[in-house]
Amino acid sequence: MVGGDEKNVGSVRAGSDPLAGLLGALRADVRLAGRRVVRPHPLLLVVGDDLGNEVHVLPSTAWENARDVLSPFEGDHAEGRALLVLLGEPSPRGLDEALAKGLAATLPADASIDHVFVAIHGAFELLASRQRSERRGEWVNRYRSEIGELVEIAQALTTERRIDRLLELILEKGRYVTGAEAGSIYVVEGDEPEITSRTLRFMHTQNDSVSFDARDFRVPINERSMSGYVALHGTILNIHDVYDLPPGSPYAFDGTFDQAIGYRTRSMLCSPLLSRTGEVLGVLQLLNRKPKPTGRQAERGATGEQAIAFDSGSESLLATLASLAGVALENAFLAAENERMLEGFVRASVEAIEQRDPTTSGHSIRVARMSVDLAKAVERSGTPRFSSVRWSADDLRELEYASLLHDFGKIGVREEVLVKAKKLYPHELELVRARFAAAERSVEVERLVQKLELAKANAAAEAFAELDAMYDARVRELAVSFDAVCHCNEPMVLHGGDFAAIEAISRCSFRDLHGEERPLLTPQELASLSVPRGSLTAAEFAEIRSHVVHTYGFLSAIPWGRKLRNVPRIAVAHHERLDGTGYPNGLVADEIPLQSKIMAVSDIFDALTAADRPYKKAMPLERALDILAMEVRDGHIDEDLLRIFREAAIWTPLDASSV
Repeated sequence: MVGGDEKNVGSVRAGSDPLAGLLGALRADVRLAGRRVVRPHPLLLVVGDDLGNEVHVLPSTAWENARDVLSPFEGDHAEGRALLVLLGEPSPRGLDEALAKGLAATLPADASIDHVFVAIHGAFELLASRQRSERRGEWVNRYRSEIGELVEIAQALTTERRIDRLLELILEKGRYVTGAEAGSIYVVEGDEPEITSRTLRFMHTQNDSVSFDARDFRVPINERSMSGYVALHGTILNIHDVYDLPPGSPYAFDGTFDQAIGYRTRSMLCSPLLSRTGEVLGVLQLLNRKPKPTGRQAERGATGEQAIAFDSGSESLLATLASLAGVALENAFLAAENERMLEGFVRASVEAIEQRDPTTSGHSIRVARMSVDLAKAVERSGTPRFSSVRWSADDLRELEYASLLHDFGKIGVREEVLVKAKKLYPHELELVRARFAAAERSVEVERLVQKLELAKANAAAEAFAELDAMYDARVRELAVSFDAVCHCNEPMVLHGGDFAAIEAISRCSFRDLHGEERPLLTPQELASLSVPRGSLTAAEFAEIRSHVVHTYGFLSAIPWGRKLRNVPRIAVAHHERLDGTGYPNGLVADEIPLQSKIMAVSDIFDALTAADRPYKKAMPLERALDILAMEVRDGHIDEDLLRIFREAAIWTPLDASSV
């Protein structure tokens, strides 16, 4: 662009002066008031405005033969800030080249000043129209870019459920859309009805200029701090310079942090993060808007001088982002709350089971831990048949919950059956004991009656001795029989002689106090004492087995959601066997979920090795592994899973670093 007549644009060519008088006429024309008119070359007039636009007037002969007079203005023409007006008719080729250069009009060589003015005025209008169009295009492009950024941000925020990562993402995107150099994010903590009774907890900070170790701290929600003010009132706060606050501001800025890290905070933009109902969930605090958002202010001490205030566009963008972020944060909080509630419900359910049967305390938790560790080991094992196994975090949580709740159905089993340590319930054994005591009393009564009869008959002493010997034998026989009952009452494996002894006792009877004959053992007691192994009768064992059906019914009633929908299916199948002899559905190998097969190994192992219980002793490790190997040979559990279980020593907690 030109600044005066003295600008040197090349040598003057020979010939007449076609612009004689036009310079003075244009300068004197009041219609061009406010525009400058200069003649940087005898063959060129330049009319310019305050916006940097120019109209170049030159004879067509100069365009044809002395075009280098426009060389200093090439950039203006290329950038659309200058147009041509030619005096005289150019050649067809010259006309095409002038149009390509930016021709606004051609006039006769002897055109009047009015014609020249109209051409110049039209050229400026054309320049202004073109520039308005370009600005609209730039605005549209910027609008599209911002909308696109917000759409991408919305997608990112709505798909992230990890609260810690979501907070970092909100801070990162907030800085991005506003060009902020630094920022912090806080969340509201506390459940008190009054927000002033809660606090703001500092969560994350980001800074392009300085690095420092952030510390965890809390800010009261009141008007004394800027973040507290925003949380209290739920409005955006835009401060141009935190060290030069408006008079009467209730809040203040603490500069000790700037001093500690060698930073200079200047402009600040704070926005609340609101839920759908308008509840303040947190505060996003942005610092020091960059003059060029793509740049990086890395020099300490110069940051405050370079930073500019956040404008209304930044406020608008941040308000939109904060609305999206608030909803996303609310969803994440609700999801985390639901997970905590579900976790608490599962743990409380496990505790309820174990309170019904304290002897199995910790069993479900140990089975869950071993099942999850075994699942991870299966994925790492390299076993060809498990090469496609990949567990997600949700898959492992699904297995954990199924394992924790695999015995929950025992809540539907009678407690006396659950804790039955011997073949007879304690009250049943007491009845048998009382019956034998009554039988012994009956023998003693008979002894005395017989002695009275002998005394009346003046029998010899030998008769009394024989009588005592006979009744002593009957008393000893009762004692031996009761010992046999106590022996068979233990949950051990019975042999043929044991069965015969119990059956013989069941055929014995005695007379009660009313003289009625009664059996020493009832049919139900005989059936219980004749159990060949363990302590449960067939009916009681069936009742215990029914716990998996109760488990499935209970777990199926819970809306687990898509990610945990297989919890009931996994839990109900943990007693199925590969050969189809398991329960409750008699599934065979391919029909049993892999997670259930994993749980079966852990469940059997823990049942064998758990601490002493009333009905069994804790089993040594190697003996338990041998029994598991027998289960493999019998077609009950998976051979590869047992191998991985042994190789990974799953009975010991997994090293977190190896997961």
